[in-house]
Amino acid sequence: MEKLNRAAAEDVNVTFEDQQKINKFARNTSRITELKEEIEVKKKQLQNLEDACEDIMLADDDCLMIPYQIGDVFISHSQEETQEMLEEAKKNLQEEIDALEARVESIQRVLADLKVQLYAKFGSNINLEADDIAVWRWRKHFRKTPSGAPGWLSG
Repeated sequence: MEKLNRAAAEDVNVTFEDQQKINKFARNTSRITELKEEIEVKKKQLQNLEDACEDIMLADDDCLMIPYQIGDVFISHSQEETQEMLEEAKKNLQEEIDALEARVESIQRVLADLKVQLYAKFGSNINLEADDIAVWRWRKHFRKTPSGAPGWLSG
């Protein structure tokens, strides 16, 4: 009898709404990965700009014309103008990084809410922790609907 109760406790009825939440979790997890990669690229670009600023400050020749790339073209500017342009580019890039990080934080809040909801319903039948990717651990007692379709296909 205890074996039967344990099997019943492991039955999972996944509704359409549950599947929508799981899909939303997966999409948002994927989006966070993309955003984090984009943040890393922008942080490397920012570091390159900071290195360029340092190199220009170390240059001894104030009359030196420095090529600065704008689109596909390099335009020579004075050391002071180039420094100002680099500072502006750094500021803009940092703003982009900050905006991306805010989006990541916003999505993480959504994911945290979805985790609470999904763990409350599925308990140990779902793992949302492994590398922040939704990993299903379907039990052998996954419940089918009367039509024989998986539970999530039933409305």
